[in-house]
Amino acid sequence: MDALALRMAEACARLGVGDGLPVVLALSGGPDSTALMHLAARLAADHGWELHVAHLDHALRDDSADDARFVTEAAAALGLEAHVRRTDVAALAAERREGVEEAGRVARYEFFAELADEIGPAALVMTAHTADDQAETVLLHMARGTGLAGLSGIAERRGRIARPLLGERRADLRAALDAAGLHYRIDPSNDDRRFTRNRARADLLPAFEGLHARAIEAVGRLAAQAAADDRLVEALALTDLAARRSADGWIAWRPAPATAVAARLVRAAAGPPAPSAERTQALVAAAGDGRGGRSIELGGGRRAILRGSRVRIVHDA
Repeated sequence: MDALALRMAEACARLGVGDGLPVVLALSGGPDSTALMHLAARLAADHGWELHVAHLDHALRDDSADDARFVTEAAAALGLEAHVRRTDVAALAAERREGVEEAGRVARYEFFAELADEIGPAALVMTAHTADDQAETVLLHMARGTGLAGLSGIAERRGRIARPLLGERRADLRAALDAAGLHYRIDPSNDDRRFTRNRARADLLPAFEGLHARAIEAVGRLAAQAAADDRLVEALALTDLAARRSADGWIAWRPAPATAVAARLVRAAAGPPAPSAERTQALVAAAGDGRGGRSIELGGGRRAILRGSRVRIVHDA
């Protein structure tokens, strides 16, 4: 695992993961996150990291407690404390009216953030997302329809979340664990074809690699370039918005903003949550024709009022 550890150290330096930091390792017990834990443990002494292991039991399988037990024992073997939480993700999904995959993802990140907050303001969270995860994400975004933000896929670093294995292949991590005689868990739900990502993993990625041997790496490069372009367009949109918006909140739409910037300008003006692509495009088209005298619903209690070549976004009471 020496080569992997060296590449992870280089990735951490690039991502600004400094020495002496508390680090929360997100650990499912599967091969990717188990590799992350062992690699981080190798690097911790040199970098002065204070490692904590976090595991969320989703309570979706009868044997899910076995995963939690494995994580606790694997962490203890490295002298690390495991923080385990059990959440009924199926009930949470029903309560929030969202899919089980999304509810689980949100619950995990909420748990990791809470644990990091408890440990201290400097604490970072490391997850074990790989190049395969990146390719799955980008291809799924493409299938649903997306722009630069979706093509950017999973960010290597966002806030206190760092993903130092995003350039590594899943098969390489598993091979390294096997070669070192290190154990990991296999989640049978990863083969459940009811979940969209599992179908992408089983069907899309092999077909994509069938087109070109290094297709997954190519998607990773696309994601990195899209992320850089996305940051540039965002900066241009914010600069353009500041120049166009007057003190009373009206936004001048003449001359029309560049096509690449217009939708981002609308989202920046509307604020979070971002209006849907359909609503954003409707507003861009309406503002462009200059007829005015209309309003367009943006969702979230917001409307865009059009008056001549000007636009103003208001929040309904």
